[in-house]
Amino acid sequence: MTLAYILVFVIIAAALGVATRRRGRLPLLLAISALAVYALQPALPVRGLDFWLPTLTLGLTVLGWVLTTPRQERLWRVNWPGMAILGGIVLVLGLTRYLGISLPLTASNPPQMQEILVFLAILCAAGFLLWRFTKPGKLILSVAFIIVILIFLLLKVPALSNWASQVLRGWNGQSVSLASPLDLRWLGFSYIAFRLLHTFRDRQSGRLPAVSLSEYVVYVIFFPALSAGPIDRIERFIGDLRHPLSLTSEDYGEAGKRLAVGLFKKFVIADTLGLVALNATNATQVHTSGWAWILLYAYAFQIYFDFSGYTDIAIGLGRLLGIKLPENFKAPYLKPNLTQFWNNWHMTLTQWFRTYYFNPVTRALRSGKKKLSITSIVFLTQMSTMVLIGLWHGVSWNFVAWGVWHGLGLFFHNRWSEWTKGRFAMLPMYWQKVLNAGGVLLTFHFVAIGWVFFALPSLSISGQFLQTLAGLK
Repeated sequence: MTLAYILVFVIIAAALGVATRRRGRLPLLLAISALAVYALQPALPVRGLDFWLPTLTLGLTVLGWVLTTPRQERLWRVNWPGMAILGGIVLVLGLTRYLGISLPLTASNPPQMQEILVFLAILCAAGFLLWRFTKPGKLILSVAFIIVILIFLLLKVPALSNWASQVLRGWNGQSVSLASPLDLRWLGFSYIAFRLLHTFRDRQSGRLPAVSLSEYVVYVIFFPALSAGPIDRIERFIGDLRHPLSLTSEDYGEAGKRLAVGLFKKFVIADTLGLVALNATNATQVHTSGWAWILLYAYAFQIYFDFSGYTDIAIGLGRLLGIKLPENFKAPYLKPNLTQFWNNWHMTLTQWFRTYYFNPVTRALRSGKKKLSITSIVFLTQMSTMVLIGLWHGVSWNFVAWGVWHGLGLFFHNRWSEWTKGRFAMLPMYWQKVLNAGGVLLTFHFVAIGWVFFALPSLSISGQFLQTLAGLK
């Protein structure tokens, strides 16, 4: 997200915030969020793909609403305005191809209008069939869950992405030999997928609140949180959407503060650190341990200020709109152990995995016919959870290694905490402070070393850089 787009979003959010209680607020939020899906999508070398991917985002979201909404709540008279807005936006953006001027709403010229009409016809037919003949049962929601996961894998597995690029280039008459996994950069899909999967699972368990099409789509593609989160829960988000905060001078001050802090973190601190932060190029050029640590420290703070900066911007924009998005970072590098680090780093992602993976798997292992020891259950659940979080960032051995590193760290901290429980409580306050400070330093460096696997593209380069860190090269 560029500074120009952030400025535009601030103006839009401030204007909509003034209209907090007005009837047209939800349709405006829907239209602006849908337009943001197109505007923020980067240009791609495959012809037309930077138009089709945002259109697929809208299509998948609409189908997600149909699949998660009981038949009796799929009321045409309530939901046709939302459908008309989304369909109208796709058609209007398609028509810009014939205006002869360049608008900053699509990365490149949209496809031919007949292609767009065919796509919309197929989407409408699929939506009608699901609307008319399905109900949100466990089977169809499980199929939808699997489809979203498969799309995610298509985007994240380089071999699959490269194959998909070759297919798309072949259809477009472009050179197949130039295909690259980077041709399929689908803006915000990782976060969109988590929101869709959240609603699928909550509908299966009967916890999903009744929402209109417009409310559901705004939740999934809410423009302040589209590209970098946080991952909100629909029941909390819808509460704020229906009953937005009545903004006071204090709210405007808080929103301005979060925006200013976020901009400073991202565009001053993070971008400056990016000049020296660890990457695949400088990892192979540094030959002394001291410089290697400097690169690693720069990366550790760059990724924090970059990510938390974007979160501050999203929270500030949400506050202007009367919506209080959840916090995502709470001084994670100042925590004395790895468990507390993960309770304060990308908190909404951690909570999502805890709710939909860690807790269900833990309950299943504890209630299974074959009884496992507590130690085995802790090891299996923590290790598998962290590997999955690693794979969410990218399907490669480096992200697996990053997940294993943190899984082992969490397991050993869990066992250490069990062993030391009550043993340090009688220590004088001075020694407790010393241990706490030591824990902060140890945890930070454990996390920093783990970033080596996160920042570099292969295990071989990571291994060489770790040797340089240790002074072994």
